[in-house]
Amino acid sequence: MNGRVPDLRLAGFAVAAWLSSLAALYLSARSGLLLSAAAFGGAALAIALLPRHPTRWIALAVLLGAGCGAGMTGARVSTRESGPLVALVRAGDPVRVEAVVRDDPRALRASPGRSPTYLVAVDLREVGAEDARPLRLSARALVLGSDPGWKGLLPGQRVTAHGRLMPPRGGDLRAAVVSIREVPTLIGRPPWAQRAAGVLRTGLQRACAPLPDDSGGLLPGLVVGDTSRLDPALSDDFRTTGMTHLMAVSGANVAIVLGVVLFAMRWTRAGPVTRAVVCAVVLVGFVILARPSPSVVRAAAMGAIGLIGLASGRPRAALPALGAGVALLLLYDPELAADPGFALSVLATAGLLLLAPPWRDALRRRGWPPGVAEALAVPAAAQVACGPVVAAISGTVSLVAIPANLVVVPAIAPATLLGVAAAVLSPVWAGGAEFAAWLGHWPAEWLVLVATYGARLPAGALPWPGGVWGGLLLAAITVALLVAARRPLVRRLVLIAALAGMLGALPVRVLAPGWPPDNWVVVACAVGQGDAIVLPAGADRAVVVDAGPEPDPVDHCLRRLGVHKVVLFVVSHFHVDHVGGVAGVFRGREVAAVAGPDWPDPPAGRASVVAAAGRTPLHDVGPGWAYAVGGLRLTVLGPYEPLHGTNSDPNNNSLVLRAEVRGETVLLPGDAETEEQDELLRHLGAAALRADVLKVAHHGSSYQEPEFLDAIDPAVALVSVGKDNDYGHPNASLLARLARGGARVLRTDQSGDLAAVATGRGLAVVARGSPPQ
Repeated sequence: MNGRVPDLRLAGFAVAAWLSSLAALYLSARSGLLLSAAAFGGAALAIALLPRHPTRWIALAVLLGAGCGAGMTGARVSTRESGPLVALVRAGDPVRVEAVVRDDPRALRASPGRSPTYLVAVDLREVGAEDARPLRLSARALVLGSDPGWKGLLPGQRVTAHGRLMPPRGGDLRAAVVSIREVPTLIGRPPWAQRAAGVLRTGLQRACAPLPDDSGGLLPGLVVGDTSRLDPALSDDFRTTGMTHLMAVSGANVAIVLGVVLFAMRWTRAGPVTRAVVCAVVLVGFVILARPSPSVVRAAAMGAIGLIGLASGRPRAALPALGAGVALLLLYDPELAADPGFALSVLATAGLLLLAPPWRDALRRRGWPPGVAEALAVPAAAQVACGPVVAAISGTVSLVAIPANLVVVPAIAPATLLGVAAAVLSPVWAGGAEFAAWLGHWPAEWLVLVATYGARLPAGALPWPGGVWGGLLLAAITVALLVAARRPLVRRLVLIAALAGMLGALPVRVLAPGWPPDNWVVVACAVGQGDAIVLPAGADRAVVVDAGPEPDPVDHCLRRLGVHKVVLFVVSHFHVDHVGGVAGVFRGREVAAVAGPDWPDPPAGRASVVAAAGRTPLHDVGPGWAYAVGGLRLTVLGPYEPLHGTNSDPNNNSLVLRAEVRGETVLLPGDAETEEQDELLRHLGAAALRADVLKVAHHGSSYQEPEFLDAIDPAVALVSVGKDNDYGHPNASLLARLARGGARVLRTDQSGDLAAVATGRGLAVVARGSPPQ
């Protein structure tokens, strides 16, 4: 290889190893090994048939990479298919397991009144039935731990417990899922590196405790990936603005720390060997601080490769170095092939090595200062490179990601370095650690500010096809834009086409505020953590569904809409977040009729509605009941029959209402969870649930049936949810799924009162503004 043509041999080897490893994860061990043998056979043919062809070495590298990737993965998958272990999984009998914790336990958010379940990645060492000789093995598994004793375990800790084996989901190297209800029994202690990491991470959290919640929760996430104190709503804001990589240990963190060390070493005029040794020691120390889990080791490798590539000043060597690093990591741990975090790390490093230098140089040739050119080129390159994977995962394309990442560049390094200093000082000097954390929270506040306001920009994230095909589509457009950038005319044409495509993908426009908007179909009132939905029923008249947790917010919402008469007040169910504000509905206005479900619980909620209604009787209604007034038709769809013994019986006996207004349909499922959603699908079918506007059930909780959402297929999804609520509502994956389906998703905690509006050309959305504090 010579000239300006990049050396693609190692890159081809790495890509082929990646794709073959990914395929082999979903195949049997035998099929994976056959794929490997076929690839090696193809390599032998390439040597024989292409002795002097210029593409010989690239073809050979690709075939060898495919053979190595499939072979290594197939060999590891054979453990997953071990006969004795598979027999234990199929039997489903209680077993005793001995395992080693691989990564930090992760808590799943639980419904109110329930303790969370902890997901713990482990390596199984022994598995056996109660009275049988244990099976000794080395296989990966996932523990579903119900006891709080799983919460504080450190990686490397050996434990024993009794539970039940369940089959794995496939697509990874896990041989089983272990459901365990009891507290684990500890054997020995974790390795010293994990204990040291635990001390430093605990010290950092302690140093950040006096800080404000936002920046105090972000700083540990920025430094060591510890987001346990981070507000879920703020986490959503970071995700919306394309800054979610700042909340996890990434190659950027590693590059920042090593970059400062390299700068200091150059200032001392240390030789290259000394610099390399010091950087290696610092890298090991940072890995220990952040916890030597697979994701941190991966980030360290990518960050080191990126920094070495930039520091060497040899761009032609950068791509082979990246290819070698990717290949070694995949052969060491084939499961990385299916890890989106690994893909993002590799793509960000590739952008850093391949796109950032020419963009930086182009800006400098146009007169930009060197520091500014570097600050603009690096985040832009990383964001462009990662865009297809982010779009595939989230089903959206963020328009604010690049500018948001540009403006936070000056704050990332000081926040990271001061956070590291706080962690390192915490075991020996608590006051110094708190002072370093206090200094670090100021740049962290800037990150919070950018994420918060960036997430609230109208149309800041556009819907995009999710999944593999959506990612490939954006990748093709990205490559076209990069190629077109070399020719001004083509660049302009591609840019216009890309903008037109993105704007065309937006199914619902966000209109300029004006309240109340003309031709509104439904309004979700900002009442905090609860529901209050208003449907128009003529001039100054409305149907109100639920009342929120407090009287004032729903009263103020109705006043803003000019509602003087409530022709019908409907209660979906009697939880306090839906009926606590019932007095506000009756305040100063006539309520002609009241209806609710034939379900008595909770009795205090039902009694409060009866008391507020006074002489107006509470009518119990069920499926098939209908009401029509002033161009509005309301129909009760469910519950089809009373449901008992569910995750929450009051929620799963919520009235599910379908409204028809101005030619648009609105579905109001109350707090219906998966059980009632399944029941409606079974009895009514998908066609009966189709609606243009969906009030997302249960404030956007994770208890949603995907088929239920697919059947509704809304153009607008309104989430009635309270700011900083204790339940983790709304669920980010749920919102992403709705967006991928083409829905315009808006939240009352971010945008205040929300109205869906019929425009004659489809639906639009008006957001009144920030919710009351």
